[in-house]
Amino acid sequence: MATGAAVALAVLPDDSAVAPRDGGSGGAPVVALDARTILLTAADRAAAQPDRPGRYWHTVRVGSGAYRVKSPGGDYTIVTRSEQKAWTPFTPGNHGWSGSRDLGAVPATPADEAAWRRAGAPSELTVQVGGRKASGPVRLKPMPVSTRPGEERIERHPLVGGDKVFWLGRNVTMKDLRTLPDTPAALKKWLLRSYAGHGTETTDQKMSSDDWLFTVTTGLIIDMPVTPATRAAAFRMLADLKTVRALGTVKDARGRSGSAVAVTERTPNGTFQHRLIIDPATARPLADERVLIKGAGMSAKLPTGTVVFSTVVLGNGWTDAAPR
Repeated sequence: MATGAAVALAVLPDDSAVAPRDGGSGGAPVVALDARTILLTAADRAAAQPDRPGRYWHTVRVGSGAYRVKSPGGDYTIVTRSEQKAWTPFTPGNHGWSGSRDLGAVPATPADEAAWRRAGAPSELTVQVGGRKASGPVRLKPMPVSTRPGEERIERHPLVGGDKVFWLGRNVTMKDLRTLPDTPAALKKWLLRSYAGHGTETTDQKMSSDDWLFTVTTGLIIDMPVTPATRAAAFRMLADLKTVRALGTVKDARGRSGSAVAVTERTPNGTFQHRLIIDPATARPLADERVLIKGAGMSAKLPTGTVVFSTVVLGNGWTDAAPR
């Protein structure tokens, strides 16, 4: 166990640290940037970030999901929230650590809160979720949900295959990540070796190569300890995708403002706007979101505009300290 170790975890700023979009009365007019400009600017800033590996790559995130709850007094949407931590070892053969804590479910909007209170403000709920399958129709199954926060659980675990640390189209090692190509064309070619015409969750859901690249590369940007040069190449590769468009300044689930780019994903369970939100000042990722455009399947009962799934990044970086 390391003691007195330096921690290089980057804690991302609250919204108060980001300039408002409209600039206030009398301010300079806001210039709407296109996706290519946003991403190329992010690439330049990512390339300038320091890179000092430690014993562990440490990430802190909050994952959330929106679900519809049936109620005699009116259905409502509830949002589940969980904090997730990970310590991924730099050296092969070492164990990793993961931590999780249920933050408690909350109603999605004031209208949902009113409906929840009409139902008696229950602390224990049941929602329907889809069982993950490699192929075939998704079957719904009940999942218990609580509005009460839970205890944090931290567990030590071996790496998959002894050295696999992340999924990037396939399971990859720390060495794989640290030696990824640092040019957009070469990185795209490397990633597409794992593309098989379908999505990242099931083999029976077709997905275009651009949408697949956006999904996989967003995961790289959000989660993975690649070099600054590779991270910059990832942004530049996204800038070359014709299907990526700019959304302007948006707020993530914690109220932090950032520049957002997105693609449109069409699936049997709805059409979604898949967003990547980044801090324009640092190019650090703020959130990965899927916003419902048109409901279908499991999302059929959710209102349009619902953030169905979200991963909010609270911090990431290298550390020499394992969890105590």
